[in-house]
Amino acid sequence: MKLIKQGAEAKIYLAGFEELYFPWSNEKVIIKHRIPKRYRIREIDEKLRKERTVREARILHRAKQFGVNVPYVYEVDLKEMKIVMEYIEGERLKELLEKIHMEERLKLCREIGRQVGKLHEAGIVHGDLTTSNMILRGGRIYFIDFGLAEFEINLETQGVDLHLLKRAMESTHYKWFERGFKEVLKGYEEIRGEKKRKEVEERLKEIESRGRYRERSWSIAKYR
Repeated sequence: MKLIKQGAEAKIYLAGFEELYFPWSNEKVIIKHRIPKRYRIREIDEKLRKERTVREARILHRAKQFGVNVPYVYEVDLKEMKIVMEYIEGERLKELLEKIHMEERLKLCREIGRQVGKLHEAGIVHGDLTTSNMILRGGRIYFIDFGLAEFEINLETQGVDLHLLKRAMESTHYKWFERGFKEVLKGYEEIRGEKKRKEVEERLKEIESRGRYRERSWSIAKYR
């Protein structure tokens, strides 16, 4: 078992399926372990880690039911606060999108929009939509890292989800992100319909305008 990532809430390990289940299998799995927080009261800490572990597993299961490409969950260990899930081996879109032709790039952006649309149709917001959390495997885009995901059907939070994706694309893929994000919205509309896409896009614009207002206010206050 190999530690491949450590965040504030969890450690991510890469392990062999044979280490856990079948000695004849060479499949790999991801183990997400929500680590204890010593600064929290023990009972509160255990309650929070259990709730978040259960929620993430349920979100992955529901997303899969709605046709979103996400890892399979093999096991949920509520004693150790671990989720054992499928290892998605492929290429991160963050790097891939910068190496391919524009036509292929835009096709992938439209598929990103379809996947986000399915996620929102399932009543789920990802909470950290970036191309770093998307992997292309076998021609399919998989979403990973649902640690910040929530069950939510609110238009505001869906708008925030798309706002985060747009900001991430602008930062990482700044040369072409405007064309790419237009394709994201087209793919989103294919799943949710024109009416819902317009509603979410309008909310997205409101969120952006609020952000610009705060930035202007901060700049004015800074130089007074």
